[in-house]
Amino acid sequence: MKAKQLAGTLIGAFIAFLGLLWFLQGTGILRMRPILCLANCEEIVGPSPFWAASGLIALTIGVIVVFVSVRGARRP
Repeated sequence: MKAKQLAGTLIGAFIAFLGLLWFLQGTGILRMRPILCLANCEEIVGPSPFWAASGLIALTIGVIVVFVSVRGARRP
């Protein structure tokens, strides 16, 4: 696997992971306290449709990036 394909795979996996995290938090399945708060950070109470939709979009984009990077690695 070339460096460019490896970088694409790692970036795609990171985006997919963040998307999954946002989706789980937006649906209320996962609850986390804020990290690195600069001003008046509060935990989201209850599900958030915005974060659930954003997470689903990011998860989809991340999976597509990983798929394209891995598929490119198989080509001669």
